[in-house]
Amino acid sequence: MKNIKLSILDQSQIRRNGTARQALLESGELVQLAEKLGYTRYWVSEHHNFKMVAGTAPEILIPYLASKTATIKIGSGGVMLPNHSAFKVAENFGLLETLFPKRIDLGIGRAPGGDRVSSHLLNPSNTFSEKEFFQQLTDVQAFLRNESIPDSVHEKVKSYPCPDEIPNLWILTSSGGSAQFAAHFGMALSFAQFINPDSGPEVAAFYRQNFKPSAELKQPKVNVGIFAFCSEDEQKIADWITEFDYRMLYIEAGAAGELPSFEEIKNMGYTLQQKARIAYNKGRYIAGTPEKLKAAIEKIADAYETDEIMIATITENFEDRKKSYELLAKQFIMSS
Repeated sequence: MKNIKLSILDQSQIRRNGTARQALLESGELVQLAEKLGYTRYWVSEHHNFKMVAGTAPEILIPYLASKTATIKIGSGGVMLPNHSAFKVAENFGLLETLFPKRIDLGIGRAPGGDRVSSHLLNPSNTFSEKEFFQQLTDVQAFLRNESIPDSVHEKVKSYPCPDEIPNLWILTSSGGSAQFAAHFGMALSFAQFINPDSGPEVAAFYRQNFKPSAELKQPKVNVGIFAFCSEDEQKIADWITEFDYRMLYIEAGAAGELPSFEEIKNMGYTLQQKARIAYNKGRYIAGTPEKLKAAIEKIADAYETDEIMIATITENFEDRKKSYELLAKQFIMSS
């Protein structure tokens, strides 16, 4: 059995009756705990027009988290590149890498991180075309490398500052479509099983088979993200599953209105369609005791042939969230 590294995806969840400031301060506390426990990297996401999360700008949250830590890699999971100027993303992350050398990950996604209206407001020229995304990736990589590509804007415009090494470049995918870009550009691949529980291992295999080494990455590199909750208390596990099953339906329906209380959720009845969706969504998370989650994570790692699993944990109790990450660390990091 390979040594499995654990990382964290933090979606800056705003808890019931909580505030965005509270969520962001909790991220600051959690990243320090993650470093203490030996987690490999800590990524923050980009969401728009979504009241349940505080993370709209990874490029702003990353330096806050990096300044609170010393060794753990901090990055975006991810920057939704079609929402932005490739030049500005390169400037932002070149600056971050200069401030925090060898600690910055630039994880890039192609989804809007919300709805198409918000995405249009962020970048009115956004077409969501594969051709445009390919060009943006070409530009980001060239700007960060300080390349002069003939007959292109890169002959005249450079991104400064130029870090000694460029940030670690990752492509995020849930549908699998972006795996071809990661392979072509020689970037690492992160598969979001917490979004899509189907076909992830096949996507990872396609990426490896088609990978072209780059100046920064000689061998293919994969991690996989999953929602997870770990506890030694069976009742807490059962309650978390009950609430999380509903939470996913609530988000998929647009998160309209306030999130019901746990007591309301516990007594809800579901339609056949909702029950089918709940069953499907169970592939997006794992929940259980430390021993059960150890086996589940090892199974995921084997299926993807990876040694890194990225955990996203959402709870209404911050202490439960921290404890979950501590219990997982004991199973993998502190025992290795």
